Amino acid sequence: MKPEIIRFDQSVCSRLDLSLSREWLETNGLGGFASSTLIGLNTRRYHGLLTASTTPPTGRVLLLSKLEETVIVEDQRYELSANQYPGAIHPQGYQYLKEFRLDPFPIFTYRVAGLEIEKRVFMVDGENTTVTEYEVRPIDGSSIPKCVLELRPLIAFRDYHSATHQNDALNPALDTKDGLVSISAYSNLPPLFFAHNAQALETDGKWYLNLEYRMERERGLDFVEDLFQPFTLRFELNRRSAAAVIASTEPHNVTSAAVLRERERQRREALADAAPVDQPLVRTLTAAADQYIVERGSFKTIVAGYHWFTDWGRDTMVALPGLTLVTGRFAIARQILEAYSENVSQGMLPNRFPDSGETPEYNSADATLWFFESIRAYLKYTGDEVFVRDRLYPQLKDIVDWHVRGTRFGIRVDADGLLACGEPGVQLTWMDAKVGEYVVTPRTGKPVEIQALWFNALRIMEDLARRFADSAAATLFAELAAEASKAFNARFWNDVTGSLYDVVENGHADGSMRPNQIFAVSLPYTMLPPERASAVVKTVEEELLTPMGLRTLSRHDPRYRARYEGGVTERDTAYHLGTVWPWLMGPFITAYLKVNQRSEAARQQVEKWLAGFSEHVTAAGLGHICEIADGEYPHTPRGCIAQAWSVAEILRTAVEDVYVAQSAPVSAMKRRPAKTISAPKLAKAAPSP
Repeated sequence: MKPEIIRFDQSVCSRLDLSLSREWLETNGLGGFASSTLIGLNTRRYHGLLTASTTPPTGRVLLLSKLEETVIVEDQRYELSANQYPGAIHPQGYQYLKEFRLDPFPIFTYRVAGLEIEKRVFMVDGENTTVTEYEVRPIDGSSIPKCVLELRPLIAFRDYHSATHQNDALNPALDTKDGLVSISAYSNLPPLFFAHNAQALETDGKWYLNLEYRMERERGLDFVEDLFQPFTLRFELNRRSAAAVIASTEPHNVTSAAVLRERERQRREALADAAPVDQPLVRTLTAAADQYIVERGSFKTIVAGYHWFTDWGRDTMVALPGLTLVTGRFAIARQILEAYSENVSQGMLPNRFPDSGETPEYNSADATLWFFESIRAYLKYTGDEVFVRDRLYPQLKDIVDWHVRGTRFGIRVDADGLLACGEPGVQLTWMDAKVGEYVVTPRTGKPVEIQALWFNALRIMEDLARRFADSAAATLFAELAAEASKAFNARFWNDVTGSLYDVVENGHADGSMRPNQIFAVSLPYTMLPPERASAVVKTVEEELLTPMGLRTLSRHDPRYRARYEGGVTERDTAYHLGTVWPWLMGPFITAYLKVNQRSEAARQQVEKWLAGFSEHVTAAGLGHICEIADGEYPHTPRGCIAQAWSVAEILRTAVEDVYVAQSAPVSAMKRRPAKTISAPKLAKAAPSP
């Protein structure tokens, strides 16, 4: 079966306010990617046709920015490209773009001079390779007139966080053979190969100056770039109706383009077939889930988000159930759990693997605790007790021991049985924004979600100990959990607001209305009695819920920031002071259904909330869910266009809590043919960036 199709006609493609806010993404399972807007006008320094990952999933370098495209019909030139220059967009090829569709990769349909030109762009799984194909056909069925396609590659050869500027070094010698061009620009970067079926090649060697990236300008970053055009390819399309270019870090034969395309199509259809339930949003997110699972050495890991994140321990453990277990990719889940287990140090899971291969960073109080929850979910889905007992359980016991006696950053069980954490200048929870040495939300002491996760981990360990006939350990874990629960209910309940304090420290209770308390209800093991759990959900719904997820701070708080915009400092200080995070909708829905006893009315309400995400996957990062959004209407998507835990948590809750009964086997789930996801009505379109 085909994945869900996302389609836009000329009414969207011809409007910059609509087309530039929609971005497509291709990935290769290595951490590399290709991406741009609906019309191919690059608005970010991260946009390009080939960003290669040289040390998967890191070492990302943008090699090929784009292909400038011109169609010449009977000596009349039609420019299909679009670029932003100071004060102008030139050329304006989007005027000829009649349709864009994601089917399953980006397909652009142009119409010029009685001809229809279809362009397809896709990456090859497991390779730093992007294939671009063109096919021309007459609209009225007549023969193709004299028609030439000119392609002018614009290369960058730079770190993907940077920008290229005109220089003498980037003027590489070309190695041209029949159907293959290779470029070696710098000794520390891989060569770039172009396999093609052009009839003519002309070496140019000229610069395109002052291209502007409007999203980088909005973000207060370097937004101007110069790109180098090394050559021009000319294809005589009246003699051959198809043209192809394979841009790669390894040589290809252009005749393999069709084979690579069919292989990719079949691979993606197989992914869509693995959707655990026959529902459009679920199928879309199942296909998206694959794009976050990448290689790291000999094992798999999860990229936190595109375009600029790599793999983070916290994000990986939160996202693992939705991306791998719900989708039936149990072997990958097992491999990720085992790999992270091997990197545990002093009872802590690595929070981040740096881009350049340095020692992993362990600055997280919650990544390790989410590890327990991922293992619980893995065991629930697979029943693989042998793996958990032999490969993980001893490590988990050691982790608990480290937490009881104390590990890095002041993480330790306090005298009251609750888990304390924090040191000055260090951010340890998921609210981890930092500007220079200023920690925006330090949350030092005993954060509410850390207590919820700690209790959940202890109950998981109690269950595992009983399964594995480790009675002494089971008793210990039960005693630790009971002690934590008693102290939690005594110290964290806020009678005034009918909710939980966000942080308790040295007798001071922080009453900031934040979403972190929802985990005290949503996690499988909870310390709250039913009436308190219901009150928490009700308060969070009233104060923090939006169509895109939960706000990170109540808008009644004087520190509340309604918009995530401006330069780095402005954005980082707004990151967790009101900004909406879609991933939090997952635990909120789980908690909401739990306290409402999964009633039919509650389920119908949740389906309405999920319907908003069915629209969102057509409005920003196509087929994905964004990292964050503004706290106020229209809740403009911000940050990464595609975030692993956003996709994972919406997918998890949709499957586990809404569309599939807990007892339903995967084999019993219904299948259905692919269905087009239509673009939203123009009145509801996302604002331009």
